[in-house]
Amino acid sequence: MLKVNFSLILIFLGQLLFSQKILREEYILLYKDIAVEEMQRTGVPASITLSQGILESGSGNSRLAKEANNHFGIKCHKNWTGRKITHDDDHKGECFRVYDNAEDSFRDHSNFLSQGSRYAFLFELSPTDYKGWCRGLKSAGYATDRNYDNMLIKIIEEHQLYLFDQEVKIQPKIAEQTTTTPQIVKDVKPTKPTAKTPESTEIDLYGVKGGQINRIDYVIAQKNDTWRSLTKKHNKMPWELYKYNDISREMSAEIEQGQVIFLQPKRRKADRDFRYHTVTEGETMWSISQKYGIKLKRLYKLNRMEADQEPEVGQKMYLRKRKPENS
Repeated sequence: MLKVNFSLILIFLGQLLFSQKILREEYILLYKDIAVEEMQRTGVPASITLSQGILESGSGNSRLAKEANNHFGIKCHKNWTGRKITHDDDHKGECFRVYDNAEDSFRDHSNFLSQGSRYAFLFELSPTDYKGWCRGLKSAGYATDRNYDNMLIKIIEEHQLYLFDQEVKIQPKIAEQTTTTPQIVKDVKPTKPTAKTPESTEIDLYGVKGGQINRIDYVIAQKNDTWRSLTKKHNKMPWELYKYNDISREMSAEIEQGQVIFLQPKRRKADRDFRYHTVTEGETMWSISQKYGIKLKRLYKLNRMEADQEPEVGQKMYLRKRKPENS
């Protein structure tokens, strides 16, 4: 009687499944939700995340994706303290990050772009301007391939990934859908709030109350919070929170309960809904910069003011375009 070695069969089936290639359409279905979540959290367009994941990981089939859950080819760099893997890239035996799962890779990719000064200019673009993002990534040196931007654009357009960047309930065309092409208005833009001041729905962010202003993560300072305790709580370098909130170490004061503390760099201009702000009693340049998530130096520059000046009550502060010469 023939004896069957079930353990060998299981090993064979496992190897067979592991060797099967993931199709682009399957990759999109697997990771579209996390890409959209990351867009809502950090402002990185979902089309950019998905197209980079497809290109950098070969739709999840690369060695880095399979063995390290690294879908974006992010190298170790000096601040990485997690597990590592060596892989031949531009040079032999380079160090790459290892993640516990693919979702962690997607989140780290969003943080890598949104918290790095090299890519800060990208967040001044509309999240629906996927071509601008692709060209910006190339110019910022994300990859060494001279055709990197065009490769991303081709993937986005072939699979209509740009639809994930818009507030429309239409899925990109992928193999599992019917062959009927939906009627799509490509110029649909997300509906903007009508509020005159930036407001953010408070959420449970990093274990405390927080949210986003101008697509920047922040937390609300609690009783007894200090710069040191927040630095430790949110796993930041000692200088980061000072820099993100335009505070020098020498001049830093105690944090007040209820104060907004940014966990990411502020932007060069306010959200497009807020072109200017009229100063009220007690407001300072710093408080206005925190209110709208604008870098303090940039706010001074937009309004043609000296670094030690403070605004007057009733003054019109420009938040996006520079104050005219003759005004």
